[in-house]
Amino acid sequence: QVQLVESGGGLVQAGGSLRLSCAASGRLFTSYPMGWFRQAPGKEREFVAAIRWIGDSTYYADSVKGRFTISRDNAKNTVYLQMNSLKPEDTAVYYCAASTRPGSITSDYDYWGQGTQVTVSS
Repeated sequence: QVQLVESGGGLVQAGGSLRLSCAASGRLFTSYPMGWFRQAPGKEREFVAAIRWIGDSTYYADSVKGRFTISRDNAKNTVYLQMNSLKPEDTAVYYCAASTRPGSITSDYDYWGQGTQVTVSS
């Protein structure tokens, strides 16, 4: 079992920044990635970014590339999402996810956090 707890969401004006955190505990599968997803009202959940516990590989959705940065602290089992130049269309519930098996880095995740709300006002 893997437990994921997100924090750091809130209300911010367009152009502002937020940093989300995801604290992971339990049996972590360090060979597989951690991801961030988001779901806006009335829309499907979408991939935002992913990172592996080992190595330097990171992955981003085109919509956030250049504005968001995913990082990790292995000693704390924590993954971060630094969000800069936020736009109203970034408004969504953001979820942290953990993968435990081979698969698509943009979709194959097995454990999910409870989500944290990010609201960007115009």
